[in-house]
Formats: sequence, C-alpha cells, structure tokens
Amino acid sequence: MKYEGMIFRPPSEAESLILQVTVGCSYNRCTFCGAYRGKNFRIKTFEEIKEDIDEARAYPIRRVFLADGDALIIPQKELIQILSYLQRSLRRLERVGIYANARDILRKSTEELKALQKLGLGIIYLGLESGDPEVLKRIKKNATVDQMVQAARRVKESGILLSVTVILGLGGVEGSQTHARKTGEVLSEMDPDFVGALSLMIVPGTPIEKEIDEGRLVLPTPFGLIQELETMIEQSHMTHCFFASNHASNYLPLRFWIPEKKEEALQRIRDVLRRKDPALLRPEYLRGL
Repeated sequence: MKYEGMIFRPPSEAESLILQVTVGCSYNRCTFCGAYRGKNFRIKTFEEIKEDIDEARAYPIRRVFLADGDALIIPQKELIQILSYLQRSLRRLERVGIYANARDILRKSTEELKALQKLGLGIIYLGLESGDPEVLKRIKKNATVDQMVQAARRVKESGILLSVTVILGLGGVEGSQTHARKTGEVLSEMDPDFVGALSLMIVPGTPIEKEIDEGRLVLPTPFGLIQELETMIEQSHMTHCFFASNHASNYLPLRFWIPEKKEEALQRIRDVLRRKDPALLRPEYLRGL
C-alpha cells in the first residue's frame, strides 16, 4: 500500500484494509481539525488505486475503508469504477466504508447512492460535530443543520448504514448545555444507525487552539463533558442506534443501544456525576486522538 501522509480511519474500521483514494480533505478548514493540514488535496488516479487493490488480492479481506477525509467527493463514474474493481478483485469483500461531508452527500442523488450501495458501499461516516447552528458557524463546518439532516435522510433512503460523529466540548463552558441539547435533538432527526461521541482534544496549530489561548473559548471540565454526554443522550430519540463514547478521547467509555439500553446508560452517567470521583474516569495519560 502506498500511503501519503498520516492516515485516519474510524475506530470501527480497525480491521479493514485502508485504501487511500484521495489525499487530504477537499475542505480542510474546520477549526478543530488538524488531521489533513499540510496535505494538498487530490484524487488519486485509478491506476494508483488499482495498483494498491492488486497488492491486496492475496489477502482474505472482508472490509475496505476508503480514505482520506471526504472520499465521497470523487465523481460518480470514478467511484463506480473503484467499487467495481474492488468487487472483482477481493472475493471475500463484504463491505466498503467511506468518510463524507454533508455537501458531498447532497451532490449525489438517492439513486446514485443506491448504485454505490449495490456495489458494496455499506456505511458512510458523517461528522455532525454539533447540532447547534452557532457552534457549526464558529468551527467553520461548511454545512448547516438542515443540510446535515437532509444528507442523513438521503443516506438512509439509499440503504447505506449511517454513522454520525459528535464532539463533546465544542460549545465551551458557556454553550455547553445548548450544544449538548441541540446535538441530541438533531441526532434524533437524523436517526443514524451509529453515533460516535468524541471529546474535543486540542491539536497544536489549529485555529481552535488560538481561541483557547486567547480566552475566547473555555473548555468544560471532565465532569462538565460527562454532563454534556448525559444531556445529549437524554435528548436522543433514535429508532435503533448503537451509541458509543468509547473513543480514546473520552473520560467515560460507554457502548449501548438506543432506545433499548438508554436508561441504563443514563443511570451509569448519573452515578458518576453524583460521586464525582476522578478514579471513575479514564486517566489523562490514556486519552488521545
């Protein structure tokens, strides 16, 4: 495999073949994200991608993740070519996953997404980050709440699984509960199959680091982040969704189904908040991106 720069993938793609089909992120201006800074965005040629797929033929690969940041931006004809070649080359392939932003999803019709689903695209990872319109503007997310909801519904209509990421702490102390409440409400509208909650960790050199250094944004305490998690879950009313806060950035790892185990998870959170014992939290030295 020929990779350019650091490669990122969702935690659930840990056992997948990471196939880099784009380099970097076409937008690359979210204030909190340092993942693709220093990379000049480009779509790899099919010959480059084909060479990597050919190298993988010898292995019993069941899942593939298409990197980098928003590979769904690849034109439909080229994506079909990549997925078709994966299907022909990897006989045990069960699912392909991909990162996407709301605008990329909305550039494709439901029928186009269904065509990709038939060729093995089984899950799309979409970063909501916050349901608060003011937070989305401040972090320069390049999508509105309405666009996020529309994109989610289009993915669901196509038969592709939808995994949505949210970030605790983005509202700062001042906007903490508004961020949490509105994020839970928007998640309910999106009705994803999976939700992954992360906690904001400051990447050196990002614009959000400057906000914090200048005092324009004050981060919640560890227990403040857990209070956000409580509110977010309280406001989440999904049909059938696996909610995980077990990312390494989080202080309180949880994995549960909504609605089946929602109350049980909330009781666990409330117990931690009542006791306020730091020993119940993930130690700082074990946290990371």
